[in-house]
Amino acid sequence: MGNQNCITVFEHETIRYDCGLNRINEEQFHALERYHGNGVPYFNLCYHGVKFKEFVGVLQIGNTIIEVLPKADNNDRNEAAWRKILIGMLKAVVSFEVSATSESKLNIRPNNILDLYFEMFIKEVEYLLHIGLIKQYRKKEGNVTSLKGNLLFGKHIQQNIVHQERFYVRHTSYDVHHTLHFILYKTIRLLQKINTNPHLHSRIGALLLHFPEMPDVKVSAATFERLVFNRKNQSYKKAIEIAKPLLLQYHPDISKGKNDVLALMFDMNLLWEQFVYVSLRKAKSFGKVESQVPRRFWESSSGSRVTLRPDIVIRYKDEVIVLDTKWKILKNLKPSVEDLRQMFAYGQYFGATQTALVYPGSGDFSRGEFFKPMEDVKDQKCQIITVNVDSDVKNLSENLKNCINSILNISV
Repeated sequence: MGNQNCITVFEHETIRYDCGLNRINEEQFHALERYHGNGVPYFNLCYHGVKFKEFVGVLQIGNTIIEVLPKADNNDRNEAAWRKILIGMLKAVVSFEVSATSESKLNIRPNNILDLYFEMFIKEVEYLLHIGLIKQYRKKEGNVTSLKGNLLFGKHIQQNIVHQERFYVRHTSYDVHHTLHFILYKTIRLLQKINTNPHLHSRIGALLLHFPEMPDVKVSAATFERLVFNRKNQSYKKAIEIAKPLLLQYHPDISKGKNDVLALMFDMNLLWEQFVYVSLRKAKSFGKVESQVPRRFWESSSGSRVTLRPDIVIRYKDEVIVLDTKWKILKNLKPSVEDLRQMFAYGQYFGATQTALVYPGSGDFSRGEFFKPMEDVKDQKCQIITVNVDSDVKNLSENLKNCINSILNISV
């Protein structure tokens, strides 16, 4: 493939083919248009272009890579800093390791997150080849030249009436042909097709040379759901987790053949929520930290139910503290009425005396409490926390913990 054409934009920005500093061509727009028709939520179509939503990551269209970065400050367009923030947050949240080049053993200097992601997969498969591919038992059916297993007499007579030297049997084989390797081989072939970084070409070629050839199987979300990891195949888990979004989010361009689309996108709201959760959970002094705890809220006579699920619930000593995260800029530390109503309901149903809305921002906070509508309603505070988003994710995590500590008076 040709050289990379990299375009960097920020979330909620628009990219068009008829104007603007960063442009896609008209064919690429139509490829994104077809991809959007499959129900993808990453962007909306607009006049001669697309407008990105709250999803961040990378979209590859043929040889062109569109990198979508988060941005909590409308005035800060430091691409390198926001790229570092995104990689750091992914490293803290996702189950496989994502790391910046300077902090890892990766061999290339990635131009974008997709290059980094590709090399992580290559590195994992290289490791599996180094320690040796595992074998598994599988059932096989077909003609063999020596009798083994169970002879399937009907098919044997049908296929071998003039080939008396063959036997049609069903038997068990112990080899490397199994689902884990089917997935990895299919991903290697995909990388060979879509990779645009010249530094990775030779390593992908080496993987294809040393990895046993596997059948081309259809892979869906159900394929990954059926996988079971145990002590024998645990070393495959990272490689499979990296391969999953690559295979499921790849959309080949059937009509043109040269504008295939691959999306590796993350919902920034969920990423921020999970980053806050993971950061607080690591700080053991906060007590028990839980994510997405359900509580029954409403039920109809027909049996349909609605539940409340706050982002984070902290159980510290005898206190219950509910946090809700919002990835958006809060002006003048004044939250919306909808957000405050939500926090009031959380406090009442979870028995929380303290609730807090957590936003990215400059590190400011505001104390507040709800007025009691009646005497039997308990006192309930709702604090507003804005966390200073630092390009060093360790500092970001510390800023977050310090903000929560100062507002909720927890000694960390």
